Amino acid sequence: MARVRLSVTERREELLRAAIGQIEERGVAAVRIADVAAALGVSNALVLYHFSTKERLVAAAFTYAAEGDLAHLRKLLGRRTTALRRLRAAVRWYAPTGQAKGWRLWIEGWAVALREPALREVSRDLDRQWKAAITEVIAEGVAAGEFVCPDPAGTALRLTALLDGLAVQLTSYPGAVARSRAQEWVDDALARELGLDRQALTDRER
Repeated sequence: MARVRLSVTERREELLRAAIGQIEERGVAAVRIADVAAALGVSNALVLYHFSTKERLVAAAFTYAAEGDLAHLRKLLGRRTTALRRLRAAVRWYAPTGQAKGWRLWIEGWAVALREPALREVSRDLDRQWKAAITEVIAEGVAAGEFVCPDPAGTALRLTALLDGLAVQLTSYPGAVARSRAQEWVDDALARELGLDRQALTDRER
């Protein structure tokens, strides 16, 4: 069957999705242009036409993944409901026990970013925008009198550090931490940061 002719944008997105899949499966160091091409049944030359080198393909793939994550985060935080419900939804989605995809991808990205400036900037920008969005919704909740938090930016940083650390444990060391236990820790941390107890955190979401 003949392949459907795609626009340049559609083709790039198809290649980026394939690259993300291959990075998650093989790791950044092992993945090759040929692996991405084979996943789609296209030539190596086509991949190189769009990205010229493996390094550029990898950087573009992480950028694409970051933009997707941020778009979903903004959707969660843009809902017409209380700040607490929006914040809890975002934290639960982002947590390694939630529905966010690609933790293996980002753990690979963090490792490579230590040596690759372009990827380090992508990772740093995603982290900066995530923290800014969480800080903003926490500040909204404080202003509305939903909870107390004297340092929204500090809370956003601590929550992110906890979630990232749990992601490493659950993704890299299966069985090291039970998913239910990890979710309890996340809920405990969120309640503590907002000056609520666990029961109040749950009750105010209803």
